[in-house]
Amino acid sequence: MEILNGGEKILVIQTAFLGDAILTLPLIRKLKDSFPDGVIDVLTIPQSKQIFEYSPYVNDLILYDKRRDKSLKALFRVVKEIRNREYTRLYSPHRSFRSSLIALMSGSQFRAGFDKAVMSFVYNYQAEYNNAVHEVQRNLRLIGFAENDDSWKIFPEFVIEEKVLVKIKSFLPSSEKKVICLAPGSVWYTKRYPRFDEVIKKLIEENYFVILIGGSEDVSLCDSLSEGYVETDLISLAGKLTVVESVALLMNCDALISNDSAPVHMAMATDTPVVDVYCSTIPDFGFYPYSRFSSVVSYDGLECKPCGIHGHKSCPIKTFDCGHLLDPDIIIHEMERLLIQKQKSN
Repeated sequence: MEILNGGEKILVIQTAFLGDAILTLPLIRKLKDSFPDGVIDVLTIPQSKQIFEYSPYVNDLILYDKRRDKSLKALFRVVKEIRNREYTRLYSPHRSFRSSLIALMSGSQFRAGFDKAVMSFVYNYQAEYNNAVHEVQRNLRLIGFAENDDSWKIFPEFVIEEKVLVKIKSFLPSSEKKVICLAPGSVWYTKRYPRFDEVIKKLIEENYFVILIGGSEDVSLCDSLSEGYVETDLISLAGKLTVVESVALLMNCDALISNDSAPVHMAMATDTPVVDVYCSTIPDFGFYPYSRFSSVVSYDGLECKPCGIHGHKSCPIKTFDCGHLLDPDIIIHEMERLLIQKQKSN
């Protein structure tokens, strides 16, 4: 690993999706290991603000609402703030044109990015972007981290305040039922498992307490899945929790079942058993969970799968077989296997 010298100020650029932000935390932790007395700031979007606010290794944030304000004026305002802070080192896991442009204009003399980034020439240290490894491994290569077997498996960390934990406990059942969180949403339609209604029915029949989680964009979906159930069996907290509150909830539940999305990575941070459900995407893209109580389920053997790294707004061939053919019993079996595995480890 590259050892940094004292007195340097570091900026990490990560303005991608929430899950990508979470998977940047191991990189930040190793930067802090290399430079324990240094300053590490993060340029990010408002949606990912809490990911970095509650990291014990981040000093400050620069917010860039690129989705709401795409103007050059907004871009140059961010660049001006970066230049005023006089960063000596910059690391960009994000490979977009905009991130590379910000890096170029940052004023930082040392700029690390990927060889496959748009405008990669702006980086005077380029790490190989290897599609065959996990996203965390890819990011760690930006700091020259020497991988040794599973040494890259560093878990995201959050500092959770007591008042947050108190709030979360108010949602938990008074009964002795095991609590299973479900995250049925995703930005992409073809990443949303279409048979969560069957999973919920089977879980409740087996006397589990179900909590649905998600962002404000998932409220309608979670409300429809909640219809017909009483609050002693199921509640929906979609749109009601902040990011860090969602992490705190996962700390207090027995397992998570989720699509290939950000809650999977939150569960890794809390060592919560997690079943990661893949529809149109595949684990080989490098975003699978690697915690000890984690499992991936997927319906494979389809010529059309995967149909894209992010998924689509609709199935390109109108069948969505990767979702519909995945048996809910397989998902519940994997969840129960993980619960037993964790119980035996205690």
